[in-house]
Amino acid sequence: MTMMTPPPLEQEDEEILVPHQELTEGPQPMEVLSAETANALESQQVEDPPTFKYRWTIENFSRLNAKKLYSDIFYVGGYKWRVLMFPKGNNVDHLSMYLDVADSATLPYGWSRFAQFSLAIVNQVHGKYTIRKDTQHQFNGRESDWGFTSFMSLSELYDPSRGYLVNDTCVIEAEVTVRKVIDYWSYDSKKETGYVGLKNQGATCYMNSLLQTLYHIPYFRKAVYHMPTTENDMPSGSIPLALQSLFYKLQYSDNSVATKELTKSFGWDTYDSFMQHDVQELNRVLCEKLEDKMKGTVVEGTIQHLFEGHHMNYIECINVDYKSTRKESFYDLQLDVKGCRDVYASFDKYVEVERLEGDNKYQAENHGLQDAKKGVLFIDFPPVLQLQLKRFEYDFMRDTMVKINDRYEFPLQLDLDRGNGKYLSPDADRRVRNLYTLHSVLVHSGGVHGGHYYAFIRPTLSDQWFKFDDERVTKEDAKKALEEQYGGEEELPQTNPGFNNSPFKFTKYSNAYMLVYIRESDKEKIMCDVDEKDIAEHLRIRLKKEQEEKEHKKKEKAEAHLYTIIKVARNEDLIEQIGKEIFFDLVDHDKVRAFRIQKQLPFNHFKEDVFKEFGIPVQFQRFWLWAKRQNHTYRPNRPLTPQEEAQSVGQLREVSNKTHNAELKLLLEVEIGPDLHFLPPPPKTKEDILLFFKLYDPEKENLRFVGRLFVKALGKPSEILSKLNELAEFPPNEEIDLYEEIKFEPNVMCEHIDMRMSFKSSQLEDGDIICYQKSLTSANRNQFRYPDVPSFLEYVRNRQVVHFRSLEKPKEDDFSLELSKLFTYDDVVERVARQLGVDDSSKIRLTSHNCYSQQPKPQPIKYRGVDHLLDMLVHYNQTSDILYYEILDIPLPELQGLKTLKVAFHHATKEEVAIHTIRLPKNSTVADVINDLKTKVELSRPDAEVRLLEVFYHKIYKIFPPGEKIENINDQYWTLRAEEIPEEEKILGLHDRMIHVYHFTRDSNQNQMQVQNFGEPFFLVIKEGETLADIKIRIQTKLQVLDDEFSKWKFAFISLGRPEYLQDSDIVSNRFQRRDIYGAWEQYLGLEHSDTAPKKAYTTNQNRHTFEKPVKIYN
Repeated sequence: MTMMTPPPLEQEDEEILVPHQELTEGPQPMEVLSAETANALESQQVEDPPTFKYRWTIENFSRLNAKKLYSDIFYVGGYKWRVLMFPKGNNVDHLSMYLDVADSATLPYGWSRFAQFSLAIVNQVHGKYTIRKDTQHQFNGRESDWGFTSFMSLSELYDPSRGYLVNDTCVIEAEVTVRKVIDYWSYDSKKETGYVGLKNQGATCYMNSLLQTLYHIPYFRKAVYHMPTTENDMPSGSIPLALQSLFYKLQYSDNSVATKELTKSFGWDTYDSFMQHDVQELNRVLCEKLEDKMKGTVVEGTIQHLFEGHHMNYIECINVDYKSTRKESFYDLQLDVKGCRDVYASFDKYVEVERLEGDNKYQAENHGLQDAKKGVLFIDFPPVLQLQLKRFEYDFMRDTMVKINDRYEFPLQLDLDRGNGKYLSPDADRRVRNLYTLHSVLVHSGGVHGGHYYAFIRPTLSDQWFKFDDERVTKEDAKKALEEQYGGEEELPQTNPGFNNSPFKFTKYSNAYMLVYIRESDKEKIMCDVDEKDIAEHLRIRLKKEQEEKEHKKKEKAEAHLYTIIKVARNEDLIEQIGKEIFFDLVDHDKVRAFRIQKQLPFNHFKEDVFKEFGIPVQFQRFWLWAKRQNHTYRPNRPLTPQEEAQSVGQLREVSNKTHNAELKLLLEVEIGPDLHFLPPPPKTKEDILLFFKLYDPEKENLRFVGRLFVKALGKPSEILSKLNELAEFPPNEEIDLYEEIKFEPNVMCEHIDMRMSFKSSQLEDGDIICYQKSLTSANRNQFRYPDVPSFLEYVRNRQVVHFRSLEKPKEDDFSLELSKLFTYDDVVERVARQLGVDDSSKIRLTSHNCYSQQPKPQPIKYRGVDHLLDMLVHYNQTSDILYYEILDIPLPELQGLKTLKVAFHHATKEEVAIHTIRLPKNSTVADVINDLKTKVELSRPDAEVRLLEVFYHKIYKIFPPGEKIENINDQYWTLRAEEIPEEEKILGLHDRMIHVYHFTRDSNQNQMQVQNFGEPFFLVIKEGETLADIKIRIQTKLQVLDDEFSKWKFAFISLGRPEYLQDSDIVSNRFQRRDIYGAWEQYLGLEHSDTAPKKAYTTNQNRHTFEKPVKIYN
């Protein structure tokens, strides 16, 4: 079983990675199926449902020692699957979980299968907090498992108060849907459908689906073609030209089309292409950009003409004659999905009348506060109606975005004149028939943190639908495009009784996200013909030339096996490159002249080509073969023999090249006499050694190639000193030092050469490199940073330009420094402090760069926590050149000895919450935190006692004992709340009870038992025999709620999420008996009412860095 091994990302939820694993690593799991059961299941494979839900219960979870764990095997669509889990994380501090093809090691070569699946960690206390992630993947021999390296943080998983581990038992759910796999290699979209797809750059499927939709609106495509561009424009710098080029290729190409030119014209870099964005946002931004680019051209106003409609916002008083209206335009409409069964229900909700009365009366001009009606009506709809379905919304309870997968229907024909024009304003032109036909359905498959986009489109509005899924285009029926994209749940009967006896419902994670309708009365105009005459001549010529070049390259590739590439390095290349582009070895072979030669051509004929190219007659050419040495250097090894030169190019390549690639690398040796005429190559015997010479100038810190010489093996360096001085243009008697450049990987090795020893004794051979310089006295060595060749080469090998960014502005380079990879931690922070003008370098804190997420790593570098600069820059198998800095108010060693907590202080009498940062030594206690906080806040009275609470999802989970150490308190995921202790809680009677009181509401779209908490929880002392009526008075006084509002509140005793509603006469204390329950917070007095408070008074410190990257088109 071959596994992919990408490094894990640190940013949770943002990656889907295949794990690092080997088949032989650790104990392999035993399959618990009996042979009979397995055989029976094999025989049932064809009858298996395409979707299966598997539940895996793991006991004694925290005591697991295995690095990885496999579930039992289950069958879906006739295939064997299992869940693979890393309980302690796959080299990350998160639980890692994947779906694995159980029998991948025994499957035939070339096997492939496609599955959509979700994996979940079940919250056994509150099901709504279950963490579920979904994706899809084409499984094959190279990628036989797929999933999530950072599924959820280990700290949250192993915290027993969170509900994911109950009685040390963890419950995993996997839901797998197997789809039919079409052969990606042989399938021809153009041949099968007449259309071609768009290539995915990494995460650009959302853009591809939108571009296909816009392209298939012919009026829009024609307008793009008519935008003025010139032959001097470059597609990568012109959005109109890039879009024209893309549309032309979609119209006339036989293969899928790349989008890189278009994204470059947006000003996007590679990282933007790997960031999945919102298709609705991109649609708006792109249309706004095109609208701007069309101004002053023949197609000005096209975007407005196609997509712009208008609605009227009105407020109309009920008791006086006053009405306020405001006309607004729209390019798309945002329709609610939640609580609406179909598009018509969403439009009904859109125009729903809101009553402004009571405390919410309308301030009417000259009439004061008045009861009024507020609403929206449509003045006109556009020819092309874009409906954005609100599948994503913010969940204030969970403080996160969630996807709404509810069933939501949309018709093939949409009549917006229904109900006697109830959506239309009085000013609307009733002569226009607002009957629309569905043109395209954009689909999102997956969850809130990512997924996949594709589109169903009717390019000609015929009955035939097509699915545009990146590079693939397939014919689909209407049911696939409509009903199967409604979303919701589907119930499947279970045909594997050995696994699950009851039918189950599974959520459809693929559903419509954007709808495009075309008005029937505008259909002929919108669906117009678009042909070559609509395309500018310069564009046709440019693109046809591009196509010819592409065909030429394709032909070259097809004929590559008939040719050999010969790369010829010359003296001129060494002079040009050494000291500028390279410092080690002799030449970069990718930057020398390359010849494409037929393999059967005799090598001597190739020498004629060299003569034509360089003007060097054949008789003066001698070619040397290069060889890679054991120390990873690459040097000329030996000259070609006359017998070898008589061979064909192909034979010679095979002799010289052990790696069997298509290249032959040669050095051309040419001798030139004093009169600059060519000379025949000198005879080469075993006693002759060809050496190459580089000259170093410590003053200029410059290294350059000065020539090559043949020396005798038994000769000594002292015999060639005058020649070396001549090459360097030194006086004949200048004293020089010689060094041999031996290797540079993994470390530089450059040794002094003894002038008295022979070349042979110094172990010098053909192709060796000697670096030399003027001899320095001990006195003048100190004048130079790098006085000798070894120190200079060491510097060159390890120098690193580092781009520093402020952690507050992590996308902007602030300054750059040239440093050495061997610099110590102290060296680096001292250089940064000097650059920033900071006297104390210990106040500089650095953070490394994550090469995959392009963000700062979550944790900063500890004081002297790494040895060298290189350790700061390496991220798994990649090296970055970015570091982030902070300037601290205290030295980092001192800060690391402190614990920093964010505490929300709730004032006893004022309705305000203030966030305070408390910084204390790690061995401090909660009492120390409270004492420090008292110096920063205003108390109701000087002797007030303060307590510290842990609040999570609007529930109080803990009162911290004053003596508890703060080192282990984590405020990253939950809120620390400080408050004064009320007097009544200090003097509890014998039969008094202190209970939790929480606000809650119930979601009408969910199960009626589903409770959602909100607002600020609090404690309340109840006395024995006290009725609800008595307690209500105290609660109303405490919360200062008006009578009208308070009369609408309901009160319930809630245990483990189930409410039991109370009457005024009920004795409340009878309900709160001491029981063996999961936690005190699971029994509470619930106050049911609508949540009218501002949603977020403050936010918890979820991460040190939070990035929301919007779609931007920069050009």
